[in-house]
Amino acid sequence: MAELPPVEYAVAVERYLAASGLSDGSRRIYRIALDTWAWALADRPAPTGHERRRARPPVLPLALLDHPDAAARLRAAAARRGADTDPRTLNRELSTLRAAVAWWRARGWLDDDPTADLRPHRLPEPAEPALDAEQLRTLFALRAPLREQTLWHLLHESGAPIETVLALDTDHLDLPRRRTRHGYPAVHWQSGTARLLPLLMAGRAAGPLFLTDRRAPAGTPARDRCPHTGHARLSYRRAAELFSAHTRPLGPDWTLRRLRSAR
Repeated sequence: MAELPPVEYAVAVERYLAASGLSDGSRRIYRIALDTWAWALADRPAPTGHERRRARPPVLPLALLDHPDAAARLRAAAARRGADTDPRTLNRELSTLRAAVAWWRARGWLDDDPTADLRPHRLPEPAEPALDAEQLRTLFALRAPLREQTLWHLLHESGAPIETVLALDTDHLDLPRRRTRHGYPAVHWQSGTARLLPLLMAGRAAGPLFLTDRRAPAGTPARDRCPHTGHARLSYRRAAELFSAHTRPLGPDWTLRRLRSAR
């Protein structure tokens, strides 16, 4: 018996994700991206920050994507997102929508492709300049929490990608050798990080190294939840927000990636 096409956009999203073969974490990211486009189709701005994850997208018929004005709505939404969203994030969201639409069309659920005219946005110019020695001294002298200071030192001393550092668990680390254990992405650090890590890890033998301030929401994968505190793994988005908040008095153009480029 042929599979009946879903009526609701949200149901089509869930069927696509269920068949995608993605990991739990990737499915969560794809779902957030596809929910963002649901707000666009409803001609409503998508929530931002913490509200984005908690808000329920509007209930829409999947057939809206076949409406003659669907492409125009999506182009307008992409332009709005481009005004206040990192180009890499926007391009990832566009790619996610294109992949979902292609999957739905292959099953005969849609006739048209409203994403055909959506083009990737131009990425920013090459890497930002590294923070200089005086800027680093100023940064590390800030009265910031232990978690932030440890993250900043580790990013600066290791030169590792931010995503790699935030994916570390406490049992990945070989503290005496100031590096990750064999079998994990190679990350090395120096004295500043070595002094802070034992304080950050105190009482935690497993689970994410960098944690949020709150307990993980229901449905958070076990690998992204601390078994000791119940708190969730710190996300790149939140780490960047915290860095911006602490460095705002120092002037514009302070980003986490300027710490990594120092190596």
